[in-house]
Amino acid sequence: MVPTLAGVILLIFFLFKFFGGDPAEILAGQIADKQQIESIRQQLGLDQPWWVQLWIFVKEIFTFDFGKSWMTREQVKDIFLTRLPATLTITIPILLLEVSLAIPIAMTVAYFRGTLLDRTAMAICVAAMSVSFLVYIIVGQYLLGFHLGWFPVQGWSDSFWRNLFVYAPLPIILAALVGLAPQTRLYRSFFLDETKSDYVRTARAKGLSEPAILRRHVLRNAMVPVLTNVSLLVPGVFVGSFLLEIFFSIPGLGREIYLAVNRSDYPVIQAVTIYLSVLTMLINLGADILYRLVDPRIQLK
Repeated sequence: MVPTLAGVILLIFFLFKFFGGDPAEILAGQIADKQQIESIRQQLGLDQPWWVQLWIFVKEIFTFDFGKSWMTREQVKDIFLTRLPATLTITIPILLLEVSLAIPIAMTVAYFRGTLLDRTAMAICVAAMSVSFLVYIIVGQYLLGFHLGWFPVQGWSDSFWRNLFVYAPLPIILAALVGLAPQTRLYRSFFLDETKSDYVRTARAKGLSEPAILRRHVLRNAMVPVLTNVSLLVPGVFVGSFLLEIFFSIPGLGREIYLAVNRSDYPVIQAVTIYLSVLTMLINLGADILYRLVDPRIQLK
C-alpha cells in the first residue's frame, strides 16, 4: 500500500500541476491583471519550487487539511464530514442488498444448471446488463415515482431514518437492480467452477445431496473470488452513487464533486481523488485479511 499510495500522490500532483491549468488564473478570473494573478500565486504557494509544493501537498493529505474550497470558501474537510453521511446512506444499503441477493440467486441458478430456469435467468441477466444505468433511473423515476407515487422522486432531510426509509429506497432499488444482473452471472460462474472440483465429486460419492454440497462446500470455497469481486465492487458503487445523487438531488459527495469539476475547484477534486484511492487500497487490504478467515490454507505474509 505504501508504494501504491506514493505513486498515486505523485500522479495526482503532476497531473494537476502540469495539465490542470493555472489555479491562480482560474481564481482570479478573466478580467484580473498580472499583479493580481501573481498575488494569488504567492498565497497558494505556487511560486515555490515543485518539490516544496509536493511536500505541502503531502502534508495536506496526512493532516486532512486541503484548505478551503475555491468557490464556496468552505473548508474541504467540512465538505467531507457534512456530505459523506448522505453518500453512505445509499451506498452501504446498495452494496449489502446487491451481494446478499446475488449470492442465493446465483446458487439457485447453479443448482439448476442447464435447465430452462438457468437459461432464462442468464438471458434476463444479459438483457439487464445491456440497458444503460440512465434508462433505469429515468424509467424508475417515472414509473415508481410520478406514475405510481410509491416513492418521492427527489428530496432529502435532516433525519437519518426519514432519509433511509423515504428518500433513499428508490435510488437504492434502482442501483441494486443494475448491479444484480452482472453479479449473479459472475457468482454463478464461480459456483459452477467449484462444482467441477475433486472434493465435490468425493462429496457426491459419499452420498451428500446437491443442496448440501452447495451450502457446505461450494459456497465456502467460492467465497474467495466472491470477496475479490466485492472488493472491486465497492469503489464502483461509490462512483455509481455520484450519478444517483445528481438525479435524485441527494446532498452527498457525488453532487459536490460534480459541482467542483464544473467550477474547476481543485482542492475538492484532489481531496476526493486521493481519499477514494486510499479507500480502495484499504478495501483490498480488508479482502486479503478475509481470505485467511474464509480459507485457512491461505497464509498471510
